[in-house]
Amino acid sequence: MNIHSSLSHILSHVIVIGTALLLSACGSLPENLKTDNTNVVTDYSQWRASRSTNNEVRLGGVIASVSNLEQTTRVEIVNLPIGSTGKPDIDKEPQGRFIAYIKGFVDPVMLSQGRLITLLGRSDEMEMGQVGDFNYEFPVMNVTGYHLWRIEEKVILHDIDNHFYSCRSLYCRDLRFGTRQGKVIQEVK
Repeated sequence: MNIHSSLSHILSHVIVIGTALLLSACGSLPENLKTDNTNVVTDYSQWRASRSTNNEVRLGGVIASVSNLEQTTRVEIVNLPIGSTGKPDIDKEPQGRFIAYIKGFVDPVMLSQGRLITLLGRSDEMEMGQVGDFNYEFPVMNVTGYHLWRIEEKVILHDIDNHFYSCRSLYCRDLRFGTRQGKVIQEVK
């Protein structure tokens, strides 16, 4: 085997390992949402129906409101299903609402209305409240960890007409003629 093929072989292994590490980092649960409990409840309907206190729960959604109380921060969340990475699925319909209590003060600007959040905590007694003029029974969680997400938009362009590359040595130019169409894709990060 010559030096060129050896280097090529080593480089291909480095690329495969690097890609695997990158993909595993992108698709894992954030540290503050991890638990050793294999029975953690991640389904809103199951949690609400159980009415059991002290279950460990991991849920997410959109922040509806935040109130700072004397000892805690009360967050009302519109639940969205979460995946294995804990990210709320913005393409799914909301399933209901719940209340999360976080110990201490959390700035309402950080937990502003409309932000995506996933929380880990222990379930507590139901709490009566209102959504507008409607009386609502909220499941309650005492939070042990949470993660805020952001939505990033990407624009993907598609050529309708012709697309050519002009290359000289190692330098290439992208030459486009005609019109393009595109679409915006939203990703939770």
